[in-house]
Amino acid sequence: MIKITHISDLKKRKYADAVICPVWETKTQAQIALELKEFDVLIKIPLDDFSGKKGETLLLYREKGIEKRVLLLGLGEKADCQEETLRQSYASAVKQLRAKKIKSCNVLLPFFSKKEGFSFIRASLEGLILANYAFDCFKSIPFNPPLENACICGVEPSNAFLIKKVEQILQGVYLTRDLVNSNADDSHVEGLIKTAKDLSKDCKKLKVVVLREKQLEKERMNLLLAVGKASVQPPALVVLEYMGDPSSKEKIALVGKGITFDTGGLNLKTTGYIETMKSDMAGSACVLGVIQSLCSLKIKRNVIGVLALAENAIGPSSYKPGDVYTSRLGKTVEIGNTDAEGRLVLADALSYVEDTYAPSVVIDFATLTGAIVIALGEEAAGLFSNNDSLVRGLQKASLRTDERLWRLPLYPEYTEMLKSEIADLKNIGGRPASSCTAAAFLQQFIKKAAWAHLDIAGVAYLSKSKSYHPTLATGAGVRVTIDFLEHFDEKDSV
Repeated sequence: MIKITHISDLKKRKYADAVICPVWETKTQAQIALELKEFDVLIKIPLDDFSGKKGETLLLYREKGIEKRVLLLGLGEKADCQEETLRQSYASAVKQLRAKKIKSCNVLLPFFSKKEGFSFIRASLEGLILANYAFDCFKSIPFNPPLENACICGVEPSNAFLIKKVEQILQGVYLTRDLVNSNADDSHVEGLIKTAKDLSKDCKKLKVVVLREKQLEKERMNLLLAVGKASVQPPALVVLEYMGDPSSKEKIALVGKGITFDTGGLNLKTTGYIETMKSDMAGSACVLGVIQSLCSLKIKRNVIGVLALAENAIGPSSYKPGDVYTSRLGKTVEIGNTDAEGRLVLADALSYVEDTYAPSVVIDFATLTGAIVIALGEEAAGLFSNNDSLVRGLQKASLRTDERLWRLPLYPEYTEMLKSEIADLKNIGGRPASSCTAAAFLQQFIKKAAWAHLDIAGVAYLSKSKSYHPTLATGAGVRVTIDFLEHFDEKDSV
């Protein structure tokens, strides 16, 4: 991750390869978005070449000044500036500097009121750091290497803590991105177990428990075992117990789908669909990212992270369409399609965490259905829940972070569509409303906890890079979850 420093006095900034100078768009001449008189770009902004539109950049060179390059960065009209405007704009600046292979920069932030300051500084930093991510371990010659150093100039001492906080949260996003971008043969079951154990080495508040095949059999997790039984990597359930507030009995559970590669099983995926299936463990990667950030931030919450890990492989031991398995909860499930495996591993995981830890809130994260991409594209995750107050808490966090969540219904009719003639449930309900029936299936394994299901299939792994997501893996879910946990005691948190 880029090394971030900060200063409050602009005159004390040191040499850097470039300086990012924010500019407002106006009806006439573009206007520098600063009230700091000490900074003089020593140039006249060309009216025809640069107007200050959102995300617009213009690199200029000068003979005098601490920096020899000035990158003008358009923020659009001041009245329309929002947090997401700043994320996307500063991401554009980083993209331009990386294209020039620039290593260091001084970063000027636009002038904000005290009311706007906290959230706007955070958003600018997020755009800068998220866009600077690189996953180039497989490249012999890195393309557009990331910035190495950035100094945030003009930050008041009272807001200095915010820079460290943003870094700690985004380290979790980086971890999630790294895990999802990695080869499936690296982010396999044992690889993710190792990642979880490595986190616990640096955090005294974190304990990791791993349930392997014998323990899974003892816990009657037959759905998880069925999905993973054809793989050379046996399935596992990993529990990360983060006890940030030992004096409290309150627990929040975060459960991640961890299909380390999804062939579809005997209902084999075809070309055009199978190529990105190393990303099917993005739910578990998100939980790991959240736990890392919690450890760094030392948030006073008790959070139980659960990774339901299996590879949906093909072999002589593959579980078969038409067969019936008994879940940990005791409900029997007819396998209508082996490619609807994520809901199976989650079903046993949800049952286990609720019975074992009695959390008041359970949130699961899963790249569960292609149908959610049809419904919402890559712009929002699907949100399903049995609790309106929990939904409001998550939606408020969504608005603060711009990790969009869109609520979809859980009508009783969707559960009716899961009826089986030979078992309690089928694991599919047909093509109509398939994201909703998938969520309805999961709901059958929740007893009384306030529960939310986030279908992140569209947002966790993009079809192409964009804005502050320079690679296909986005780290979706980490920022919004940390924000939710920080505001959990507020009204409408649950």
